[in-house]
Amino acid sequence: MLADEQEERDFQKFLKDVDEITNLVHGLNSTDPAVQEKAITDTEKRLHALKVGDEGECKTKLNRTVINSQDSTMQNMETMRRDSFMAALEKDAKERAKRRKKNECLADALKVKGNEAFNKEEYATAIQRYTEGLEKQKDMQVLYTNRAQAHMKLQEYKKAIDDCEWALKCNDKCIKAYFHMGKAHLALKNYNESRKSYQKMLEIDPQKESLFKDCMNEVDLQERKAKEEEKALEEFESGKFTAVSVRELLQKLNRPDQNILYYAGGIRVLTESIKDCTEQTLFRINNGFSIINDNKVIRRGLSVAEKNAAEVELSLSLLILWQAVCAGNEENQRLLLTHPDVNVQLPLLLSCDVPEIQKESLALLSLYSQTENGRNLLVRHQNLTKWLQMLIAFVSVMDDRASCAMNLLSNLIKEEKFKIQCRIKLSTGVLPLFTQLLKTAKQVNQSALAQCIGVMGDLCADVVIRLQMSENQECWQACLKLMDDCCSTDNLAGYLECLFTLLGLMMNLSLESNLVIQEHAVDVSRRCLPLLGSKDGRIVTRAVGLLSHILPVSSTAVEEAVKGGVVKRMLRFLKAGGQTTSIYAIKTLAVCTQSNNQAREEVVKFDKKFGVLLKLLASENEIVVGNAAFCLSKCFEVPGAASSLLNSNIVMILLKHAGGEAKATSVQENAAVALGKLCTAEPRHILQLRELNGMAILNSSMKYVQGL
Repeated sequence: MLADEQEERDFQKFLKDVDEITNLVHGLNSTDPAVQEKAITDTEKRLHALKVGDEGECKTKLNRTVINSQDSTMQNMETMRRDSFMAALEKDAKERAKRRKKNECLADALKVKGNEAFNKEEYATAIQRYTEGLEKQKDMQVLYTNRAQAHMKLQEYKKAIDDCEWALKCNDKCIKAYFHMGKAHLALKNYNESRKSYQKMLEIDPQKESLFKDCMNEVDLQERKAKEEEKALEEFESGKFTAVSVRELLQKLNRPDQNILYYAGGIRVLTESIKDCTEQTLFRINNGFSIINDNKVIRRGLSVAEKNAAEVELSLSLLILWQAVCAGNEENQRLLLTHPDVNVQLPLLLSCDVPEIQKESLALLSLYSQTENGRNLLVRHQNLTKWLQMLIAFVSVMDDRASCAMNLLSNLIKEEKFKIQCRIKLSTGVLPLFTQLLKTAKQVNQSALAQCIGVMGDLCADVVIRLQMSENQECWQACLKLMDDCCSTDNLAGYLECLFTLLGLMMNLSLESNLVIQEHAVDVSRRCLPLLGSKDGRIVTRAVGLLSHILPVSSTAVEEAVKGGVVKRMLRFLKAGGQTTSIYAIKTLAVCTQSNNQAREEVVKFDKKFGVLLKLLASENEIVVGNAAFCLSKCFEVPGAASSLLNSNIVMILLKHAGGEAKATSVQENAAVALGKLCTAEPRHILQLRELNGMAILNSSMKYVQGL
């Protein structure tokens, strides 16, 4: 009886083993790495146990003789069962792998068919194909996210969320699932849930910060939109006069085939009813954009190239209405700019021959340019490749349109995508117009020209644009012409802003190094020298800055500048101690002393015992320190210069910088070179160097000295 019981227990154990090993097989075939890894670990443990044998205690001590007498037989049976089972297990695993591979191929094929249907906008068919694919392979993440997209297109947002959740069960770091889930929650007005989904997306991949920011902005926009519409409906239902007027006026404007002046007058009255966000929202939710922009008479009036008085009145009334409904209302701005007709007509209205229409077009576009979202809308929905040229052309007009156009440009260049689009027409369209404006400064709006030059200077932050401009002969010639005009005119104050921004532009252009810049370096430096005596500190600073940029490319320019007294002027500016001017002045001095012996002698002559340069060595700005050390190293080549510092602490100062107090390697090297030149020119400085245990630093600096 006990033997039968033992056999029954062994049989039950065998069945349990079958279940456990079956689970292991499922785990090994799983696409989830964590599940698969656990299954591998459990399998290794089980195989190890099979090799070692069952070393557990016997469950009973009764009839040991009977059990032991059957032990050999049972072991043989167990071995046979195990070998047979393992063979079956291996065969089953191979068959499962084969079936899985076949199902993967079928699921992939169905995914492709689903994608084809999706691209044809056959979303129901796409869903069917993705579903069939999931029947073949239930853990295929991409099928869930693709099906979620198709559900989104059919506005089946809850189903989309369900699919995203299934995708996350397959892979809890699936960014697409969180992205689509965020959009679905947003469509259902679950704003907080939408934000949580987007936040998860960012946590998984911090590099998606730009996408995350756009998504969160959209959530904020939609939430504000919903609140605006709720408030607007409440005020309408309460009988607020202007709120009721908006709906009634839109109904009247919805009448087809009326006289063009009927619509123009009605739009003017409607505009007067738009008082605040409530009326803006009621205009939107009562299909105001469609009623007006889809009207055949209005469209025809807008599209006429040469407009009669009635068509001009219509265009003006529309532009003023759009300003009223879009001011501070991002959703209305989006709806207006995404309307196909408006998208096409805006550039045409901006470039038409009617000044009043141009003015109102600029005012409307300025609404967009004042906010980041508005600028993004312009960049996304307008082809801005010709806008730089169109807006610059307004510099030639003598009224408010010029300044409005420049303010618009100043805002647009904050967007990197706009700068990229500006590259396209720069050489062929923009630069010829810009250079002509510079050459004819007396005939254009000088205030707007100054803004325009500033905009072009800011655009030079883009390397591609800067390279194109710096290699343009006409651009440099026009800059020199304007410098002459500014300096020769009796009304310098009128040109002061133009000159200030022009110097900034030329500084930016001279960051490049090419043959065109080398060719004009002497002429530029000649015009800068007289400006060093200007009473306007801004002009002086930029003139010094331009010299510091332009002199390094031409030894002839350096020679002329030194003869023109540039060294004495730079030392005077350095004594005055202006921070920005000092940075430019010491760099200019370093350039001059590098190659010109007269410059070195003048520094020694005018800066008694190097009082100015020693003071600069204590600056917190390492650029200043490095250039001051460089100047000193060059000036120590002048006979007697090093001896004049015998009773100073110059050795200690240079040693600190050379020994690593300075963070920049170039500063350390310049200080080391200056220290070496000092001790070479006047060996008595070596005594102080030894007292400071600085010989090792001097020895290491000799490799720099030998090359100089």
